[in-house]
Amino acid sequence: MLLQDVWFRYGRKAPWTLRGVDLHLPPGEVAVVEGPNGAGKSTLLQVVAGILRPDCGTISDRPAVVGWVPERFPADQPFTARTHLRHMAAIRGLDGTADIERWARRLHFANFLDVRLSRLSKGSAQKVGLVQALLTPPGLLVLDEPWEGLDAQTREQVPGIVAEVVERGGSVLVSDHLGEVARLPHARRWHVRDGEVAEGERPAGRQVIEVAVASADAPAAVARLRAEGFDIVGVRDEAATR
Repeated sequence: MLLQDVWFRYGRKAPWTLRGVDLHLPPGEVAVVEGPNGAGKSTLLQVVAGILRPDCGTISDRPAVVGWVPERFPADQPFTARTHLRHMAAIRGLDGTADIERWARRLHFANFLDVRLSRLSKGSAQKVGLVQALLTPPGLLVLDEPWEGLDAQTREQVPGIVAEVVERGGSVLVSDHLGEVARLPHARRWHVRDGEVAEGERPAGRQVIEVAVASADAPAAVARLRAEGFDIVGVRDEAATR
């Protein structure tokens, strides 16, 4: 997939959210989108996924099947998770029953399939979004903060899911502010700042500073640092290094 001179803004007189983006994501590769809050990361993911149409520029060779998982799944719906997923499968021309059960077991929410979406926790709703994106094997999987709200067991599944898409020749684009992208060591890095995107670019003269916080405070600390524009090199359990 190729993005050439892509520009986007949320209104004719609004400032440009993306400016002159040129990027290439070949089949079988993963790219991680990084940058401070408000830089345009989620907008870039939506443009790549085809949710938003660029005002200028072109996107070519986007795969026919795109799996899109937004940061917050739209759970305010009067359906159970099972009914919603069956409907999504039917849109694709699939029965989907066996795949829904299989993914629900893998993502540890089989007991919630018959719960209304509006009553699910954020993490359980995110699992529904993941299943929806994977019912048909995607040629492009776009994940906006996929680890947000997930339990530890399910977070462990995300790198494996990414690897499976890549092994089939698909591409994956993912953003993350929890430091979990350290689990994807061979991914490309796309850095977004002030609407411009550079691949592999890092600020010159960087220093790495280690910060120790209580385990319960780690997600909030990582989110705050990421929002202020810092790169999260990794998150580790101090006990594991002793």
